[in-house]
Amino acid sequence: MAAAEVATAVRLGPPGQPDIEYTPNFEKYQARVARRQQSEQLATTIPEGFPAKLTGDLAWEGSTVADTYKWTLVLDADQLVEVKHALEHFKSLNLPLGAITQETFPLPHLHAELRRLSKELHFGHGFFVIRGIPVDEYSRRDNIIIYTGISSHIAPRRGRQDSKYDGKPADVVITHIKDLSATAQKGVIGSPAYTTDKQVFHTDSGDIVSLFALETAATGGASQLASTWRVYNELAATRPDLLHTLSQTWNVEIFAKSDKRYTSRPLIYHQPATGDAPERILLQYARRYFVGFGALPRSADIPPITEAQAEALDTLHFLGAKFCVSTDFQKGDMQYINNLAVFHAREGFVDTPEKQRHLVRLWLRDPEYAWETPAELRDRWTELYDGVGVDSQVFPLEPYIRSESNKGR
Repeated sequence: MAAAEVATAVRLGPPGQPDIEYTPNFEKYQARVARRQQSEQLATTIPEGFPAKLTGDLAWEGSTVADTYKWTLVLDADQLVEVKHALEHFKSLNLPLGAITQETFPLPHLHAELRRLSKELHFGHGFFVIRGIPVDEYSRRDNIIIYTGISSHIAPRRGRQDSKYDGKPADVVITHIKDLSATAQKGVIGSPAYTTDKQVFHTDSGDIVSLFALETAATGGASQLASTWRVYNELAATRPDLLHTLSQTWNVEIFAKSDKRYTSRPLIYHQPATGDAPERILLQYARRYFVGFGALPRSADIPPITEAQAEALDTLHFLGAKFCVSTDFQKGDMQYINNLAVFHAREGFVDTPEKQRHLVRLWLRDPEYAWETPAELRDRWTELYDGVGVDSQVFPLEPYIRSESNKGR
């Protein structure tokens, strides 16, 4: 199967759902655009109070960002020795992995550079890559300690990605991104993270999403990043009606077990300038929560999305693809993204028995530089970051399908 093909069967959505699937179809998108422009009276001005244009380092474009921004920190020999010594120090303490901090994983020389990079996430271009960890020289557990330890200097708070593990309550703070479609778990997969399928442009949850490449695919699987601010500027100039759509209420499905089937909130948020922060636009969304994926189609008891919302989802994806940059993700790379200002995608890929794409992920927050959390997202941020204890943190060493992506949850 070629990397660009879709391996996962398409499932229908709720009654009244527009003709839209997880994998964007450009012809259907163009037809919807034409139909809506001919039949509807679309807004011609941006929402009141929103900026006509965002400027600054975060408003970058993929075709030119490399001209002015070097986003890869290649660790040199001295820095790699410092990382190794930090690993040995932490292991000598005989502490649980939840106790990994800047103090227990000391990086006295590298620390200042990692703090500078956190500032780059929040006030600069919103992404960077750390390169050079020789993953084959370490065990799986040691690689996870190194990744968590380095990350603790960039953003010390780790988010809860799952609330149970092995059938028991737990604060799962690290998860694996790997194709599990050939395993016994195939029938319950509800997220492309566990397949070889293309992942369309989206955000994760939380302030910062980070990925560490334990192995890359035989072919494909490139990581793509796009500036929310650049996409916003394009919409403000050409389709202000879609900014109204994106800033209005959407019904976001809750796939994890919950008393609620969905929550209602906007996808984009405007924050006016204050004495401490510049004017900002924030984006939080993932396509599958509106159209479903695999074993988790959009539920029939949740209202369907509208034609305007379907167009907005496709527009976000195709503009993301137009303005994106590939970070040339390599084995041993750690990628960090401002999850409120940069959204991401990955190409489909092909594994072989000898070479199988395998990433691990952290959701992070840096209290020193963190952006204000929009009111509509605060309950979700509480679920992520509050009450994550040292002893309750779980760091699975092997891939599994987390509850929110698992039909069998």
